[in-house]
Amino acid sequence: QAQLAESGGGLVQPGGSLRLSCVVSVRMLRLYTMGWYRQAPGKQRELVATITTGGSTNYSDSVKGRFTISRDNAKNTVYLQMNSLKPEDTAVYYCNKGRPYLTWGQGTQVTVSS
Repeated sequence: QAQLAESGGGLVQPGGSLRLSCVVSVRMLRLYTMGWYRQAPGKQRELVATITTGGSTNYSDSVKGRFTISRDNAKNTVYLQMNSLKPEDTAVYYCNKGRPYLTWGQGTQVTVSS
């Protein structure tokens, strides 16, 4: 069964940066559009960035210009570079493909606070 393992989160001050990684244990990752999602306390999970099999990217308005999604199919890994972080970026971050979803991983906590 495919597994997702997110890492790279932590506590960072406003304006800081983090790079998240997601190792995807699924055959032929290169065939899937992948995305990063986040869920803040008391809120629904939201999609913040996607990357297609061809490398095209898309971002939610809330992170556009600050976050960059990338992928390395040879390493079965998807990345999210997060710059100029804001307190409202505080959430648990997950990666997954589009519907139908793989089983969700545990996510990685990102806390932006001074």
